[in-house]
Amino acid sequence: QAQLVESGGGLVQAGGSLRLSCAVSGLTFSSYHMGWFRQAPGKEREFVACITWSDNTVYADSVKGRFTISRDNGKNTVYLQMNSLKPEDTAVYYCAATLSTLLTSRVQYNHWGQGTQVTVSS
Repeated sequence: QAQLVESGGGLVQAGGSLRLSCAVSGLTFSSYHMGWFRQAPGKEREFVACITWSDNTVYADSVKGRFTISRDNGKNTVYLQMNSLKPEDTAVYYCAATLSTLLTSRVQYNHWGQGTQVTVSS
């Protein structure tokens, strides 16, 4: 059974940085495309970034140039480095895994973590 566990969230001031991690077990990590999504209160869960099994990356326009997704297949872990954080980045951040090539669509991801809270104060 697949298990995805996020960590690294917290409270940070605007302009600061955080690094999220997602440790994955129970699936062949190197074969999966990995994504990060986020959900703010009262809003739908939205795509943030993804990385394919072959290390190609895609970013939402709202985070392009500020966030970097990466993966370590030896550690079965995906990361999200978040710089220049803004109050509007405040949300619960989720990692997810998919074999689909529709990488920005949350409905294509069939394995999810429980999420980690990121709060950016102004």
